[in-house]
Amino acid sequence: MIGAIAGDIIGSIHEGAAPKPKDFPLFARGSRFTDDTVLTVAVASAVLSRTDYGTCLREWGRRYPAAGYGSGFRRWLFRDDAPAYNSFGNGSAMRVSAIGWALEDLETVLQEAQRSAEVTHNHPQGILGAQAVAAAVWAGRMGKGKDGIKELLSHRFGYDCDLDWAALQRRGGFDITCQGTLPAAAAAFFQSTDYEDAVRNAISLGGDADTLACIAGAMAEAHYGHVPDAIQAEALARLDSALRTEVFRFARRYGLPIFSVQRSEEAPE
Repeated sequence: MIGAIAGDIIGSIHEGAAPKPKDFPLFARGSRFTDDTVLTVAVASAVLSRTDYGTCLREWGRRYPAAGYGSGFRRWLFRDDAPAYNSFGNGSAMRVSAIGWALEDLETVLQEAQRSAEVTHNHPQGILGAQAVAAAVWAGRMGKGKDGIKELLSHRFGYDCDLDWAALQRRGGFDITCQGTLPAAAAAFFQSTDYEDAVRNAISLGGDADTLACIAGAMAEAHYGHVPDAIQAEALARLDSALRTEVFRFARRYGLPIFSVQRSEEAPE
């Protein structure tokens, strides 16, 4: 899960940019968490507490009203009785990685990913995007390898995982749909040599850089098994105490490889 959060933070200052070379500084003065991190933590909190996803999304989202939510989600967030709004935006996919870490069998992962998505993103493509990311994280931590993850995303979910990387880098544009985001984020991961390279690949594509890097980072953490300690430290330092403590709680419960859990006094059971 820290892989998704670090990707979001690293990508935050590049959102809306044109495609770029990969040799940018990973963290800068303005690097910060966005709605991707807040809602990732909200889903993790729901899993931890076995609370309704909608309740946790509203609880955490309202703590951070300026995190950068999309207009549809913002309207839903501040109305207690607001129904799901048939979205196929990538918000359902960027927040779901905790489910892929917490559960042991694929069918349960898919059921929970659907539940996490449909409180807001009840369009079939919104649900599919969440399921695909959760399944990719699950497959990564189960040691399925890139070929296994690619087969899952292609055959189970119908995403094109053979995109031409050079053409994708030239394409640019700002696509916030699951249909547009998932293949691009997956390609960034498949082209990578390690976690950092996956995030750099995602951000180099431009557009919705923080969400691309959040999703690619989630896949990369699960596949490579670890986010480098220096990147973890930079990302965790940019979270406030409430977010950081919830990340640590989740990491302890489900055995995530977060080095600070063993060393921090801010991580109570």
